[in-house]
Amino acid sequence: MKKIIIMFFILVIVSTNPAYGHKLISHDDTHRDFDSALQIPDHKISWAIYENLGINEAKFYSFDAKQGDSFYASIVIPKISGLEEYSPSFVLMDATVFENDSTSFENQLNTEKFLYEGNFPGNEFYEPFGQVTYWERQEVRTQIPSDGKYFIVVMDEKNQEGKYSLAIGTIEDFSGENIFTILPKAWLDTKLFVDDYFSIGILFFVLVVIPTISILIIIRKRKRLPLQNC
Repeated sequence: MKKIIIMFFILVIVSTNPAYGHKLISHDDTHRDFDSALQIPDHKISWAIYENLGINEAKFYSFDAKQGDSFYASIVIPKISGLEEYSPSFVLMDATVFENDSTSFENQLNTEKFLYEGNFPGNEFYEPFGQVTYWERQEVRTQIPSDGKYFIVVMDEKNQEGKYSLAIGTIEDFSGENIFTILPKAWLDTKLFVDDYFSIGILFFVLVVIPTISILIIIRKRKRLPLQNC
């Protein structure tokens, strides 16, 4: 119950604030190759993407950028038992991947691979809106070398499966008008991402069960009034 009250308090604060955190990009989990890469609308805006990654799987993302653009991305892992040493690889490349016949895009020019080189389970940070603690992994800061289309590939190279959140961009662009549309869905998606069905159940109880019981009590009292007046 306390978590739900905190959530509503945060929503009220956000409604008066011109910007708030990452915008969530929802998807249908079909971005499994370059052709189906998930398009990031603007790599400068702060986005978050929740993912489940299986063994030997990879997820693909694309964005357009200009020469000299600053680029930021990071991977974090939800603090869930079993993911303490989970760390997928992060690869950044441009569209020249399609210009030669190499079978491995990792051997292409203009390709950078970023691996997590810290200690496990990693530094923690708490995200108050979703009430979720994460372990930090790669943080990528670089400059775009030329105009064009770029790709991000997040892949398993350690025969591990797990969950990760990919963050892109640094400019917060969350207006107050989003509070009753995007934010509630983002909170629900966050809870589903970390398998927190208990909080979802509490929210359902607060928003549906309690009002329903209250209405039934009022209706029952009104039905008794004529009998009391006889």
